[in-house]
Amino acid sequence: MNARFFIDRPVLSIVISLMILLGGVTAMGRLPIALYPEFLPPEIIVSATYPGANAETIAETVAAPLEQQINGVDGMLYMSTQASASGTVSISVVFATGTDPDQAAINVSNRVAVAENRLPEAVKRLGIQVSKRSTSILMIYALTSDYPQYDSIYLSNYALLNIVDELRRLPGIGDARLLGAKDYSMRIWLQPDRLAEFALTPADVAQAVREQNANFAAGKFAAEPLVHDAPFTYTVTTQGRLATVAEFEDIILRTDNSGATLHLGDVARVELGAKDYAFQGAFNGQPAVPVAMYLQPGANALETAKQAQEVLARVREKLPQGVNLSLAFDTTVFVEHSIKEVIITFFEALVLVVLVMFIFLQNVRATIIPLLAIPVSIIGTFAGLYIVGFSINLLTLFGLILAIGIVVDDAIIVIENVERIMEEQHVDADTAVKRAMEEVSGPLVAIVLVLCAVF
Repeated sequence: MNARFFIDRPVLSIVISLMILLGGVTAMGRLPIALYPEFLPPEIIVSATYPGANAETIAETVAAPLEQQINGVDGMLYMSTQASASGTVSISVVFATGTDPDQAAINVSNRVAVAENRLPEAVKRLGIQVSKRSTSILMIYALTSDYPQYDSIYLSNYALLNIVDELRRLPGIGDARLLGAKDYSMRIWLQPDRLAEFALTPADVAQAVREQNANFAAGKFAAEPLVHDAPFTYTVTTQGRLATVAEFEDIILRTDNSGATLHLGDVARVELGAKDYAFQGAFNGQPAVPVAMYLQPGANALETAKQAQEVLARVREKLPQGVNLSLAFDTTVFVEHSIKEVIITFFEALVLVVLVMFIFLQNVRATIIPLLAIPVSIIGTFAGLYIVGFSINLLTLFGLILAIGIVVDDAIIVIENVERIMEEQHVDADTAVKRAMEEVSGPLVAIVLVLCAVF
């Protein structure tokens, strides 16, 4: 099918152009918007903690059994392991591009469950986390305080309870997390001389803490079956897990026949602190807790960022006095700026076509034709992006700018060639258009292919 087919059928050409235009307009509202295209493979993280273990011990007793079971999971490309001296291990499992991250997480979890029986009891008690790593950061907010009583530990736990959960419920947010979270933890500092004096070991203390810092099912009074009927049945409730420093200090380590009792506070210093102090955040010179938001694959970055900002605006109204929530990093700024530049380039191209056509050809009709053809070509490009599954990102926007230049040049070449044939050969417009397209169709396609290959 050549150009003559469409020239002889103007109504069909107009209908096809309108369909392309409507398809492009519709696709513009449905295309996901992101900073970069999704070219990174899915990644699953397996994390575990072995309190008191060094990097070598945790690598041999925790990482090795997990690696043996995880290795070979469906779709896996490779994995890497990091073991730290703080007793933590992180195994990163990378899958082939196109693998469903949810299914990959399920497959890894099944492999981890098989390896749990070979892990130390302390590791199993703390649990093994299997999570999807989101690599596309949308925004980072920083939670800071003007007053010293709101330290980074308080801010971290405040953000965990009041901000992170709100963000995770938003559509388009793949994950929201605290960078370097400092969860509240009861820290017990043992005094070696006191332990030696009472012939105790750290294992004895840990066992006592585990036994007394637990929830117990105490049962019921007057539950069926009964010999004599009772008017009520009472459920017995216990104190439950310990919550304050004083309660932990009162943990009983030993008693003797005389009734003397040895408490945890007699051999250790107990304080409420953070679970981990390895990360320290700062924003504008102030201690800060970064709250990172990750974009869900296929989500609209601009719309998601707008919803997140609305949620955080409501959160700001409830912040304690002196606590501030500030935007530290926003990827949508680059996307918005790129979209504005594309729009500016588009209108600049239209103005350029009008000037070139009107100044050099002195023909109003020749000026109007490209003004109608160029928007159809450019807006219709979005329909093509939607069909092939692309997103609006920096790379596709850059390609769109190149496409604008190509379309403008082609429009000028075709119109000028038509005018030349009409002037030199003294034929009507219909004949001139057909002859012009026969001459330039091949070169135009060749130029487009060459420019696409170059860029």
